[in-house]
Amino acid sequence: MSEPLLLPAHHSESIAAATSDNPISGRLLCAMRYGALGASSRLRLAQYAPFLRQVGLDVTLRPFLRDDYLNALYTGRSRTGAALGAYCRALSVRAEIAQHDLLWIEKELLPWLPYWLERGLLGDTPYILDFDDAWALRYAQSSSSLVKLLLRNKFGNLLRQAALTIVANDTLYRWAVSEGARNILLLPTVIDPARYQPTPLPGGPFTIGWIGTPLTATYLHLLAAPLRLLSQEGPLKLLVIGAPGFTMPGVDVESLPWTEASEAMMIGKCHAGIMPLPDTEWANGKSGYKLIQYMAMARPAIASAIGANNRIVHDGETGFLAHTPDDWLAYLRQLRANPDLAARMGAAARLRVEQHYSLAVTAPILTETLSELLGNIAAHKVKTRFAARER
Repeated sequence: MSEPLLLPAHHSESIAAATSDNPISGRLLCAMRYGALGASSRLRLAQYAPFLRQVGLDVTLRPFLRDDYLNALYTGRSRTGAALGAYCRALSVRAEIAQHDLLWIEKELLPWLPYWLERGLLGDTPYILDFDDAWALRYAQSSSSLVKLLLRNKFGNLLRQAALTIVANDTLYRWAVSEGARNILLLPTVIDPARYQPTPLPGGPFTIGWIGTPLTATYLHLLAAPLRLLSQEGPLKLLVIGAPGFTMPGVDVESLPWTEASEAMMIGKCHAGIMPLPDTEWANGKSGYKLIQYMAMARPAIASAIGANNRIVHDGETGFLAHTPDDWLAYLRQLRANPDLAARMGAAARLRVEQHYSLAVTAPILTETLSELLGNIAAHKVKTRFAARER
């Protein structure tokens, strides 16, 4: 699939994405799954709020789970209290929804609760569903028969009633089409280039970077054998950002906590960034955001050749796509031995991000899409009121 972002579902009209100088009128409630600590919520919804406010939208951000939940999750502590607090706060959500013209939902309103209950909270307010992962698999492939019985069709049911579905990659687009989505906007997860100022490749040992969470750091073990061999051949460091305490026997690992303020600087300490993934249904639905971060800092990206990675990385130009452990070994050797190649690839990678994976590209498309959608909603309300008076 080529680079266009706005894609119509089968048997539906696409929502136009033309440029417009007209202000947007309306109240938008962003029902985020997490607070600022959650990358998906921060990047898929919250980072667009300033742009939408600039064009006249009244935007409210409402996280379901606050940062205490993710802090507990990442450190292995009990999440019960944080989760109970979230469900208690959700008691007021129906009244909040009714006060807005449009609702933008990240994944779902009420995790682990059935469709009919969530649909009841929505009332008549039109809503958008946003997915950056193959979230439906969490229920459809659950080991619990009860979860499968109650929830496996939840996302499909919600999606078919949505005024718009926003997805982050081709895999999710195809899923949304198969489930009967009316309109689909393919909007990748992107960066703000102003926060990523490229720096020259560092000195010192060849440093391979990875950024993520303690939950996803397990994917790094797919590269244990190649990284150990590279470490035996010459100086090498694995810089792990976001998973403090991560270790890999036989490899010099520096593991650091993640902060939004320091993430770009820490990537700048690396010579290349990596994203190993298994070839599973869940991994194929991932969005490759960490690749975009590496590339924004003018670092070549090496990724498993699956899913969105195949679109983001131009193999041999902005980085490499690896199919086997031998590929990983060969590509990392090549970049370590040839800093000029790494620098050229990094420059091409930065340009690709600026052209396709930056807010400057996606914010106008999203803004115009919401403008069209809210205009249609307002027109429908007027038509409905007129028809009621005629009766």
